[in-house]
Amino acid sequence: MLKQGLFITFEGTEGAGKSTLIGELGKLLSAAGHSVVVTREPGGSGVAEKIRGVILHEAMDPWTEAFLYEAARAEHLAKTIQPALKKNSIVLCDRFTDSTLAYQGHARGLNWKTLRSLNKIATGGLTPKVTVFVDIDPAQGLKSAQDPNRFEAEGVAFQTRVRQGFLKIIREEPKRFIKIKARSGTPVEMAETLLKLLRKRVKI
Repeated sequence: MLKQGLFITFEGTEGAGKSTLIGELGKLLSAAGHSVVVTREPGGSGVAEKIRGVILHEAMDPWTEAFLYEAARAEHLAKTIQPALKKNSIVLCDRFTDSTLAYQGHARGLNWKTLRSLNKIATGGLTPKVTVFVDIDPAQGLKSAQDPNRFEAEGVAFQTRVRQGFLKIIREEPKRFIKIKARSGTPVEMAETLLKLLRKRVKI
């Protein structure tokens, strides 16, 4: 059991295999005796999950989209992430603030600095200790994406811009990221490799 909570986020374009990797890593961490909370954005709490349904399936203005993400995020923080961290759990979150920058910022063209400010407001300044970027060719990712939504429907060109957005963030904050290649082994093998990489960064 950790003496303090640990917040780890996972990012990538559609179909990168983040959810599967998170599940396998969670099993390894639980087997090692840690309290693990697996969550996601948008969503992760009752109200935030309702907002998720609107975001993923209703067409809307890009700024409306951004504000809904931030609203869901604030609720997610208050109801799920912060309580888990206070209990010294390891929180594994599928997407977080970086997705807002990559999707709404780089891919949609909304102001990068404004989105960073909105992220800071919604999170109260909370940032992940480590962010795992699961990299995949966007065209390959879309072929295996399992959560049909309007972002997938926007196609390869949109997802390529999203990937470029993530790479921009990594250039800005290289110390926070672990970059791994999607499908570089079985899900279990990838989780075991990732755990080794995480242990070089943090005490778990």
